Order: sequence, then structure tokens, then C-alpha cells
Amino acid sequence: MANSLPTILLVDDEEHSLAAMRMALEDEFDILTALNAGDARELMEEHFVQVIFCDHRMPGTTGVEFLTEVRERWPETVRIIITGYTETGDMISAINDAGIYQFLTKPWHPDHLMMVAKNATDLFRLTRDYDRMSLEMRYLSRSVEAKLEEQRKALREGMGFETVLRAANSPLNAVIEQARQFATFDVPVMITGETGTGKRNLARAMHYSSLRSDKPYFEVDCASVDDDILEIELFGARRGALSGITSHKTGLFQKADRGTLYLSGVCSLSPRLQLLLLRAARDGAFRPVGSHEMRHAQVRLLTGTERDLRIEVAEGQFNAELYFALSKAGLTVPPLRERQGDLPVLAQTFLFEMAEQHGKPVSGLSDDALQFLSEYDWPGNMRELENEVLRMLIFSQDALLGPELISRHILQAIPTRDVEPETAVDRVLIGTGTLKDRVEQIEMRILRETLTRLKWNKSRAAAELGLSRVGLRAKIERYGLVERKRHDDATTSEEK
Repeated sequence: MANSLPTILLVDDEEHSLAAMRMALEDEFDILTALNAGDARELMEEHFVQVIFCDHRMPGTTGVEFLTEVRERWPETVRIIITGYTETGDMISAINDAGIYQFLTKPWHPDHLMMVAKNATDLFRLTRDYDRMSLEMRYLSRSVEAKLEEQRKALREGMGFETVLRAANSPLNAVIEQARQFATFDVPVMITGETGTGKRNLARAMHYSSLRSDKPYFEVDCASVDDDILEIELFGARRGALSGITSHKTGLFQKADRGTLYLSGVCSLSPRLQLLLLRAARDGAFRPVGSHEMRHAQVRLLTGTERDLRIEVAEGQFNAELYFALSKAGLTVPPLRERQGDLPVLAQTFLFEMAEQHGKPVSGLSDDALQFLSEYDWPGNMRELENEVLRMLIFSQDALLGPELISRHILQAIPTRDVEPETAVDRVLIGTGTLKDRVEQIEMRILRETLTRLKWNKSRAAAELGLSRVGLRAKIERYGLVERKRHDDATTSEEK
């Protein structure tokens, strides 16, 4: 038996319009017609209608009102409205209230009408197929469903490389491309970079982009715990092995079997723990504390270090065999001072996340605030930036956060791209040069910070610094200090 044609319902209070639409569509579809919403409602109850073309301007019940009812009673039916009017209010109402798939304006062309009808019936078919497959998925085995849920959870929590915050032309892009390649090879990777540069996020992204993505992932900071506790944390312990251990303790190597274990601060491991880790990294073998039985686990090791371990290996401070066992591949994460283009993206993202967390609405950081933040070298990297943005949020009074909220030591810093490294503040005090030159460098930074913090209110700045307004103006001109363009009320400054 041949498949029946899709059924389309045409609703219009003008008979000639119904006749014209029927003539254009009847070769490809089963056509039903109605002159008003009441007749159309009866046809919907009697027939299996896939698509409705409904005129908007009809006496009594309008097209939007009728299609809103259709959406509630027959949500699968694809709804298309025909109108000779283009009022914005009508369009918004139709989209919001009736869930309109498409508008068709009068006068319509027969070929266009046919194309819209075919696309609508295809959408109806695909939607039903999707619903059918979704229903079938519910009956999959629990193990498959658990794996799918784990993958969905990873995506929801933002574990992939696409969630590593950076600008389009970031120097981090090259590192991430390397990490993508390493992720697909089941080898240990050592990630080197200063504290707070995002090594942990990179390791997590590598796991969730690897063939082990559906297996366990654990991480531990080797620098934050004592040797005895770290050994138990990594390898486990038998009951009674140490005081306080009243039951068997499962270590991370056993928990992460067939998965991934990230060890940060590996450079701080003691020589004894280096030897224990070497055996686990090389042979997959470990012995829980207090046990005489050797156990095995198949774990991929990712490690993070703040120091260049090649130097420490050369100086005999780190086990050479362990270094080579952990660094089959290596990545170096650049510090934030080398990623100035990334700073606006990071700062704004941190701000919005913290604002949502603390329930304080904001619209963002002003351009001049971002400029000041970008000129600082951030020795604490992203952790320091997060703390600074949180501080600005706490003290903010306006939705747009300006530079006056920035910490004084950041405002006093000379733009890193404008000066040589040896002119940093801490080096000025112990550096070379005449007393006059060194004092002027410090004076310029104090002036810059004070004016910014006080929103360039020169009277307040002069009073705070113990200067006359004439003296302050002379120093501003001498050092070439210029107020940056603000995006909020420019009247906050007094007479220039």
C-alpha cells in the first residue's frame, strides 16, 4: 500500500485565497480547508494534520489566537501564518504566543508556497523521528546511559579545550593545539608554568579530550600535604597501618585505574616519594601503606610543575628517571604578563561569574579599567587577577566598574610595554641612577595612581598630596599624564 500524502490544513476567511492555495499544493499534499477558526478546530480533531497555513487577519478569532490554541492541543503540528501586514507587534506576538515556524506574506508566489510547505512537512517528519529515537534511547542499557550522562556532565561543567578562556590571537592557542595532539596519545605529559597560569584546567581538558574521557579523573596537589599523608592519598593504606586509620583507605592510583591522575606541584616531591612515584609511573605498580602486597593500576599521569625540572635534574635535585618517565611529552603555559590580549576576556568573565555568584548586577569593566589591568605584569597570574576583580566588585557602586576601584599598587605600576624591566617599582628603590631621576619615577606613579583613584578630581588630589592646584597641574604637565576617556559621568572631575 502506497504511503499517504502529508495533510495540510489551510485556514482563510476569503474563499478565493483558499482556492488559490489548494490549487498550488494539491498535487503534493492532501488539502483540508476552513473559512474560520471554528471549522479549522473541528478538522484538527478529525484528521492527522502535519502543517497549518493560517491567515492572520480573520473576523472573530485571529490567526495568532487560533495557532496559540493549536500549539497547546497539537504541539507537533507545524504552524505557518499568512499576512499582508508587517506590524512588529503582530510578529512578536505570533512568535511568542503561537510558536510560529514561518511567516508568509501576501501576495505569495506558488513556487514559494510549495517550498515552504515541503520544508514544513520535512520538519514535522524529522521532529517525530527525533522524538521516536529519544524514546528508544530511554531503553538503552544502564551502562550506556551512565556513560552518556558522564559525557554530558563533562560538557556541562566545561571540561573541554573550548572552555579555556583566551582571545582569538592568544599565544595560548599554540599550547592548546599541542595539548590537543598529546591528548589523543596515551602518554604522560608534564605541564610547566608559573603558579596560577591554568595548568590544572589544561590537564582536565586533555583528559576529557582523550580516549579515557569516560573513565575516572582525579587530581591532587603534591605541594600542599606532608609526605606521609600524600603517600596514603596516592597509594592507599591498610586498616591499622597508622594511628587513626580504622578502615582500608583506597588511594588515587587505584581509584583512577584506566583513567587519568593529575599531580600538581610535582617539583616539591621528596626523594623518597620520587622513588615510589617512579615505580608507579614506570610499571604501574604500587604498595599501599602497611601492606606487603604489590598492586597494579593502569593510570595515565599528567603532572604540573612551577619550576623547570631539567635544571633540577642537572643539579641532582630531582630524580632523572622519574623526570623522563613523567615527561614523554611536555607543555609550557605562558604567564599572564605574556598574554595581555587575553586579559580583557579573563577579567570580564571573572567579573560576571563572581557577580552572579554574589548576586550583584554589573554591566562590565570600563575600557580604561581594562587598560590599567592590562598594563600590570600580574606576578600571581590568574589567581591574582581573580582576587583583584573580586575586590573591585565588592567596592563597586556603579554597574560599570572604573579604574578608581583598582588597587593602588596596580595603578602605580608603569605600563610594562613602555619601559624596560629594570624600571619596575621594586628595582627603582635599589637600582642605579641619580636620586632625582629615581624620585621622579616614584612621584609620577603616585600622581598617576592618586588621580585615577579620585577620578581626576584635581582639588581632592591636590589636598591629599599636599600640593596647590597650580603645583599639581605643573606636575601633570611635566610627566605628561593624561586622563583617559571615561564611559560614565564625565562631570565627576572638577575644573581642569
